[in-house]
Amino acid sequence: MEIDRAALAAFLRRRRELLQPEDVGLPRGPRRRTVGLRREEVAELCHMSTDYYARLERERGPQPSESMIASMAQGLHLSLDERDHLFRLAGHAPPVRGTSTVGEHISPGLLRVLDRLTDTPAEVVTELGETLRQTPLGVALTGDTTGFAGPARSIGYRWFTDLGTRALYEPADHAFLSRMFVSGLREVAALRGPGSRASHYAELLLARSDEFRDLWDRHEVGIRPHHVKRFVHPEVGALELNCQTLLDPDQSHRLVVYTAVPGSESHERLRLLAVIGPRALR
Repeated sequence: MEIDRAALAAFLRRRRELLQPEDVGLPRGPRRRTVGLRREEVAELCHMSTDYYARLERERGPQPSESMIASMAQGLHLSLDERDHLFRLAGHAPPVRGTSTVGEHISPGLLRVLDRLTDTPAEVVTELGETLRQTPLGVALTGDTTGFAGPARSIGYRWFTDLGTRALYEPADHAFLSRMFVSGLREVAALRGPGSRASHYAELLLARSDEFRDLWDRHEVGIRPHHVKRFVHPEVGALELNCQTLLDPDQSHRLVVYTAVPGSESHERLRLLAVIGPRALR
């Protein structure tokens, strides 16, 4: 496939013009004259330089890589069909879709909800517990969990291979969380089948962790998270947070939102955490 520079540029311009700042969690400002988003705003959302993005809109520059196209599709809040169209315009085959594969492209609807949760810890995660996006207060609560690579992207994998992961959670809950992560991985591995990422993670953990191996041999399934999660934050202390989940069935993504009961000690500590920010977990 060859890149269609003219069509790619026109599509990017049109999508940028259709997006408003409030659609992507940005302030509008009093003197905005641009129709839709500015190029520099889109570039920031897509994690690229303004110059690079501007050249694409002007039908110039090198052919974007597949990872760059994926980043642009996410930054522009494209639907899956729009994402696939963008890949083709850029001269690449779109990512494979199907029941046996789960993508990492977050739906525009889920992103719009997340962008509005400015004062709440929240994150979008895959079925394997890989964090795709966090709110700022979500980063302050658990640290930036989007930066891990390979199997370590999954909190269930880190739980058994990096015991420092457990420090953020109430010690009395550790045994239950271990069972829950193993149960969840077993269910996903059965759903996605041999050769899936879930099956690969299970094989790696069976070779690395005695605890995982013992729990895997129990063949437990159906262990679900508690509605209240107990954290031990290094800066603000103990937090008991209610956990609500919104599921995107098309991508098997979950928007997880953490809230505290108003007037509770955890509520006050969460407000303090909003002021402190993520400094303690960098």
